[in-house]
Formats: sequence, C-alpha cells, structure tokens
Amino acid sequence: MIPDQRREHILKLLQERHVLSINELTSMLSVSHMTIRRDIQALENDGKVLSVTGGVRLAARLKSEPSYLAKAQLEVPAKRAIARAAAELVRENFTIYLDAGTTTLQMVPMLTDKVGLTVITSDFNVVGHLMEYPGIELIHTGGVVSHSDHSSVGQYTADFLRKVNVDLAFIASSSWDADRGSTTPSEAKVIHKQELLRIASKSVLTVDSTKYGKFGTFRVARLEEFDLIVTDDRLPRSAVEELAERDVRLRTVESE
Repeated sequence: MIPDQRREHILKLLQERHVLSINELTSMLSVSHMTIRRDIQALENDGKVLSVTGGVRLAARLKSEPSYLAKAQLEVPAKRAIARAAAELVRENFTIYLDAGTTTLQMVPMLTDKVGLTVITSDFNVVGHLMEYPGIELIHTGGVVSHSDHSSVGQYTADFLRKVNVDLAFIASSSWDADRGSTTPSEAKVIHKQELLRIASKSVLTVDSTKYGKFGTFRVARLEEFDLIVTDDRLPRSAVEELAERDVRLRTVESE
C-alpha cells in the first residue's frame, strides 16, 4: 500500500472510530510506529486530522453551535480557569470588551471589584449580571439579536465598535486551530470580531481546548493576530509545539 492509499485508509478508519491510538493503527495497517507518525503528520499538515496524546482524531467541521444554555453546561472548570487568568489582565480604569460567550461570562464576578472599569459587550447575559454594579460603566453595543447566543451581531454591532477605544478585548471562539485560525459557522459574527481586532489595544482569545481542531465555514482571524490566547492545559502537546513555532503567544491554565 503506497502512502496516499494508507492515509486515505486512516481517514476512513477515523470516520468509523473518530479517535485511534498509534498502536491500533500500526496493528491495523501492519506498519511501524514511525510510518504511522509520518502519515499522521502529513494528514495534520493538510488539516484533516489532529494529533492527540498517543493517537489521532479527525479534524471536525462545525456546522452550527450549541445554544447558549447548552454551552453553559460544557467544560465549566476549564472555562472558569481561563476566565480567572483573563481577568487578571484587567487593570483599574480600563475599558474592556467582553465578547458573547460562556467563557467570558465566567469573567464577570471576577471583575466587579475593579475600580473605574468600563465594560462594553454585545452579550445580554453580561449586561444582566453587571446591571447590579453601578460602579462599573456598562455599555451594550446594540445590533441584530441572535436569540441562540443571547447577543447582538452583525453590521450595527461593528458600526458601534468603530466609535470606541478599547484597552483589552476578550474574544470568544467556537472553533480554532493553527492552520485555519479562529473560525465560526455564523457569518454574522465575523464582522464585529474583526472590528475588535482593529480597535483594541490588545486582543485576547479566550477559548477552551475542546474547540481546538474544529473549524467553521467563516474565518475570523489567524491566531497570530491575537496578542494572547488563553486556554486550558489539555491542549495537545503537538498543538502547543506548533503554535510556539508560529510565534503564537499562548498561556495554558490548569482547570479548576
């Protein structure tokens, strides 16, 4: 079996099993560990698979996002740890942007003691929580309402953001990887996220490791365009190494 045939066979096996160990693949294909590792690297370079500890899994296309309420139940310890690390970046008298998302929502109780803070957000849940803190200047962007995300999206949101200056923008993502960057299945979300990268003095991508290797139809930005990415420490070692090679500034935190 030539390499291209073997790699196609690996993809077919992954479509059936989703995740396979290197030991399983060497046994199934009767080849060496080194051959399988080369095959995995070639497939990963093509964006078709993602290396995991001791094995490989398919890179997954994200066609739609779960509802806000469903996402709120997922990866809570990791999101809380990411939020805590992100909140530590906020200083007194900062103007920050909190993107719509369940990780950024976890930041809210960690910000209420910040003096002179201004929070701009498109997320109605963030507004609801911070409404009780008159010491924080709170601004909602407005825009077309996304019912599933409890937020505003689209051109009106982006137009508002062009009128403000932001010290730190905390940006959410439903999917990300080294080659495709931060992506989304929703075209309506792209324009205001890209505007944030333009207006913010610093941008921070706050995203958990389970979303790595997934990709949506629409690209928001290359990972190199963010000043910092904060994620949890379950990100595969191969991904950490590749991001370091690309000079992506990454901070991994231990889940709480």
